[in-house]
Amino acid sequence: MEFLIKLLHAFSPQSDAFLFMWAILVTGVFSVSIIIERFIYLQSKSGFRSQMFIRDILQNIQKDDVASGIKMCEKGKRMALAGVVKAGLDEANTGAERIRNAIDEAMLKIIPMLEKRTGYLAVIGNVATLLGLLGTVYGLIMSFAAVGRPGIDAAQKSELLASGIATAMNSTFSGLSVAICSIMVFAFMKAKTQKIIDELDEYSVRVLNALIEKSFKTHKYHISASQLKEGVGLHVTHNNIKIFTDNKLIKEINI
Repeated sequence: MEFLIKLLHAFSPQSDAFLFMWAILVTGVFSVSIIIERFIYLQSKSGFRSQMFIRDILQNIQKDDVASGIKMCEKGKRMALAGVVKAGLDEANTGAERIRNAIDEAMLKIIPMLEKRTGYLAVIGNVATLLGLLGTVYGLIMSFAAVGRPGIDAAQKSELLASGIATAMNSTFSGLSVAICSIMVFAFMKAKTQKIIDELDEYSVRVLNALIEKSFKTHKYHISASQLKEGVGLHVTHNNIKIFTDNKLIKEINI
């Protein structure tokens, strides 16, 4: 209890390093606000049933029921995985390249949002440590300057020096406390973010492969040999292929 009282007294203007104590307190408040915001955000984006969710999506793809998969994604739209999967499902009938591009684009949007502000915790950890050391050095300088004044006996000098050093060390203690908490939470948030990204990579590839495989299975077109002549031409656009023989259109394929 006595230690807590002395620590609180270090915030008083009568204390040598009180400005540094308030600076450390501001960094601590900033760190706590980031921790709370990132924890809530990552919890909402991670989801709790990713494996079951992706299993149901793949079953819908196999049943050629993409609409149901899209509805599932809309219900779980707060999940990062649902947003990426929905981007692929929305382009299910436009060809492999469009599906792949849609998923990649969704990944490029969500990953920076997952990593946003987490790095500030590591910076706060370093800054809080340096502020604590700077406050201690400043407090020691002021303490030695005080005991160096003339007219103070040896016993009083020792008492003033011991008190000044104890006061100065409060800033180191506070700075290290904020730094340790920030860095530990930073490591936890970083690991959680990486886990979400790994799931996105794995499950988005599985959905992509399933959509492409289904696309290849369902888009099979046959042209009889009697339709083919010596000159065969292809006119390929985004999702349309036209087949000509002798400048005559014999087949138009929408993919």
